[in-house]
Amino acid sequence: MLKHPVSLLPLLLIILTASAGLSLFIGVSGTELFSYTPELLHKLLIDVRLPRILGAAIVGAGLAAAGCVMQGIFRNPMADPYLLGTSAGGSLGAAFSIVTLGGLLQPVFAFIGSLGSTVLVYFASRRNGRVAVETLLLTGIAVSLLFSAVLSFLIYSAGSNIKQIMFFTMGGFWNVYWNDVLLGLFILGASLVLFIFSRDLNVLSLGEEEAVHLGISTERTKRILLLISAFITAIAVSIAGCIGFVGLIIPHIIRLLTGPDHRILLPASMLAGAVLLVLADTLSRSLPTELPVGIITAVLGAPFFIYLLRRRTKV
Repeated sequence: MLKHPVSLLPLLLIILTASAGLSLFIGVSGTELFSYTPELLHKLLIDVRLPRILGAAIVGAGLAAAGCVMQGIFRNPMADPYLLGTSAGGSLGAAFSIVTLGGLLQPVFAFIGSLGSTVLVYFASRRNGRVAVETLLLTGIAVSLLFSAVLSFLIYSAGSNIKQIMFFTMGGFWNVYWNDVLLGLFILGASLVLFIFSRDLNVLSLGEEEAVHLGISTERTKRILLLISAFITAIAVSIAGCIGFVGLIIPHIIRLLTGPDHRILLPASMLAGAVLLVLADTLSRSLPTELPVGIITAVLGAPFFIYLLRRRTKV
């Protein structure tokens, strides 16, 4: 843990700014970029790359914020919005739009699917008015498997649209433009609401009995925070498709540096999540053949998840 955790915030902000600036000029164009006409250069940088970079930063920040809050609520480092069926619901909603409506209102259907699946998992996990994290995770896995089965049927029925569905399920920012950045502002607004609950999260981290004694309505607070986290994740899915493990990796690593105080942990996680996805997207579009960002985060996140499972087993 850092001696002065708050010092991590300006450092991460500098790293994010530098990463975004470099990303603006890095890509498959290489040195040919500066041989373009002013009009073409403006279109490439301002109309294509800049919204893509901003979209990656906003989605990364939102996913990290949602993961940070869920880990704080359940006091479990394995809690993650994508383990609660959110991505499977978003993929199913998007695939339904592509197959039945030719992609019309795809972000809307992805949003409805993501939010709906999270609400379904939450209420299916309730026992006697309470939700245990193990039950929540297992229910999320079960719902994800069910939705994945339906998604497989839609992919089988997709015909010529199969490639569009596959790209969405892998996640990426190749179709992110300024309207998506404007939609992403809802993520930042909802994240601000989460920050307002930082004190409540700190109290919840001490345990539910202590929280009740300190005047916190635990179940009500958990419902509000879960709903906002699901809202953030649903918008992220509707913008960029399914990009997993950001909410798992980033908050856990940042917590090791800042400690459990969510007043610092939450904004630091958001900045680090933004850095991760900006760099991952820059890498994906710098390759000869663009690689979906979801593949890059899965390569990083899957081994990390296994590490957490083994660590919990040893405890």
